[in-house]
Amino acid sequence: MNTELLKQAQLRIPSVPILVNMISKRVVQLNAGFRPYVKPSGPEEEGMDIALREIAEGKLIAEIDFTTTNAKKDES
Repeated sequence: MNTELLKQAQLRIPSVPILVNMISKRVVQLNAGFRPYVKPSGPEEEGMDIALREIAEGKLIAEIDFTTTNAKKDES
């Protein structure tokens, strides 16, 4: 894992749990054959580094739906 890419991605997504989930889900997608949103630097570049670059370059973002969380609290 490229630590410089990690620092750049953390500037866009400061929440570590959200960043970890984004990277994890994106690596699974890339391993399943999804096309990357950025051009890989080479055939040996790991999916994690590709996902980090996608986040750092703003090609991959997180959307959080707070209405679902509030609805679950109201039901309790």
